[in-house]
Amino acid sequence: MFRINYHNQYYKAYSDSTVLAQIKKLWLESLVRFEPETIRRGAREVIETSDYLPTLHRMIAACQGSLSKHGLKEPHAAYIEACHAPSPKAAHRWSHPAVYYAGKASDWYFLASSSERAAYPVFAQHYKRLCEQVINGIRLPQPNAPALPENIETPLSREENQRRLEALRSELDL
Repeated sequence: MFRINYHNQYYKAYSDSTVLAQIKKLWLESLVRFEPETIRRGAREVIETSDYLPTLHRMIAACQGSLSKHGLKEPHAAYIEACHAPSPKAAHRWSHPAVYYAGKASDWYFLASSSERAAYPVFAQHYKRLCEQVINGIRLPQPNAPALPENIETPLSREENQRRLEALRSELDL
């Protein structure tokens, strides 16, 4: 696609076949994490928006696409949402399931008890991995909220509580 669209630029930049082979290898290693359709979509976007042959960085950015197109927040905003979410975490109404799963993978206790300086890089790594999956078309399921119990027990009477306490004391020899 690039050879056809950027004909003169392409042949000027890649006139040497050994350089072309090295560049293809580098691009293959860098883009292997994306599905073929995602790469084609990114290449079309680059061709439609740029007059110049793209760099590898520009191509990766085009393949990743805008997070907001997929309903995803920027990593830091997602981190703030994960840190401020009340418990139980699965019952919270998340902006996207990726935020929940990144928080879960990062460990909720670690996020709550560590400084942003320590916790954010861990969260961001998990979140970016999940965002790549979402961009590649994987649908993350909504978190399972804890269900209410089938039977709701009525509280024991004062006399029954007293009787059970006495039985426990005699059992423990107190």
